Amino acid sequence: MLFLLSGPSGVGKGTVRKALFKKNPHELLYSISATTRKPRRGEVDGRDYFFLNKEQFEKMINDGQMLEYAQYVNSYYGTPKTWIDEQRDQGNDVFMEIEVNGAMQVRAKVPDAILIFLLPPDLMQLRNRLELRGTESDEVINQRLKTAREEILMMTNYDYAVVNDKVDKAVKKVQTIIDAERLKANRLANSYIKILEG
Repeated sequence: MLFLLSGPSGVGKGTVRKALFKKNPHELLYSISATTRKPRRGEVDGRDYFFLNKEQFEKMINDGQMLEYAQYVNSYYGTPKTWIDEQRDQGNDVFMEIEVNGAMQVRAKVPDAILIFLLPPDLMQLRNRLELRGTESDEVINQRLKTAREEILMMTNYDYAVVNDKVDKAVKKVQTIIDAERLKANRLANSYIKILEG
């Protein structure tokens, strides 16, 4: 299965994902993104990102090999479709953490993906989280909050919504979603049909 966690900037997607993987390190594979930006110190190709040049990335876009992609500050970021397909074909469950626009691209290409929307308890707490980062001006924070309002309205395109009021509670809810999806009768039926036919 393909699980996807997304939500507004500053909602804590990365924090929740890291806590989930720390709790269950071998249960899911984390989707590795591709980028055209240069590696930062300590980053390893194929572990942190697939580092590509602009021509390679654009060829993958044109060949339909990007599940989703976006361009930020003159660099491309995206998810190679081949890697996801290979993992799913091998029976592995893959977990993605991406922005809302990317999630909508995935929804269009992989209708059976399970989309989880991570919400802030309220917009004031989201503002506080963005301010605590200390990396952006008030103008940028205001723009991010405006975008967050628009993205929250898109929540109805998702399968589940989880409020990130406390990280451990949010992780527990995400884990519950994963467990429930794995127990759906139609998923189990496919493997049993193969056994019965064999």
